[in-house]
Amino acid sequence: MQAQRPGPILVRYAMRYGDPSIPSILRELARAGVRRLLVLPLFPQYSGTTTASVLDAVSAELATWRWVPELRFVADYHQEPRYIEALARSVEAHWQRQGRAQRLVLSFHGIPQRYFRAGDPYFCQCQATARRLRERLDLREDEVVVCFQSRVGGQAWLTPYTEEVLAAMPGQGIRHVQVLCPGFAVDCLETLEEIAITNRARFLGAGGEQFEYIPALNADEDHVAALAELILRHGQGWPEFDPAWDSARAAAQRATARSRYERLRDGAR
Repeated sequence: MQAQRPGPILVRYAMRYGDPSIPSILRELARAGVRRLLVLPLFPQYSGTTTASVLDAVSAELATWRWVPELRFVADYHQEPRYIEALARSVEAHWQRQGRAQRLVLSFHGIPQRYFRAGDPYFCQCQATARRLRERLDLREDEVVVCFQSRVGGQAWLTPYTEEVLAAMPGQGIRHVQVLCPGFAVDCLETLEEIAITNRARFLGAGGEQFEYIPALNADEDHVAALAELILRHGQGWPEFDPAWDSARAAAQRATARSRYERLRDGAR
């Protein structure tokens, strides 16, 4: 997908682990003359294992630069009204097509419990997202189940574990569930394979009758609108976010400043 340039603001995406990498995109922006940088990690709930790792990668690259740009960083958006509304509408759209299940299961990616005990706010932010979504959907507490997936290794992770919750539900008389993963901005192996395939089979194998996975927000218009609002708010005060911004004049000013800098640099040699 090619990045779009709607006016003076360059928009680029980068992968924390993959291509295009964060360092390669930052260097591309540097070549384009970018002097103000807003970083939005697509992790709604903050964790040192995810969001902070993006900051680590950005900081490591910028540490090698002689001229660092202005930097703003969005730490989380776990209870932003537009984000909660986008989640709620995705659930309601599914209900209109399939009806309501006995339980709405909210499965978040897990982290080791020791990270939570050390002060990582992730668990609390997941609970806050779940509570706001439940209130927006006007569901009772017992109609929404919060659990955590993707644990690895032998140490204790955040509980309850998604696979154990789903395996136990049929024995409790819950035969129809709908599962949403609010911590994932887009679908991936951990939603499509782990939840929609593996845990679906686990639930049905335990006696469940109907399992429905509600897709991540992906490129949904409500999701795009929520992210756009977040970006515009965090960009306040920067001239590029001003409707009166003159991109041609700004480009000419940058060219003049660069030319002056190069003359001064050459004269100092």
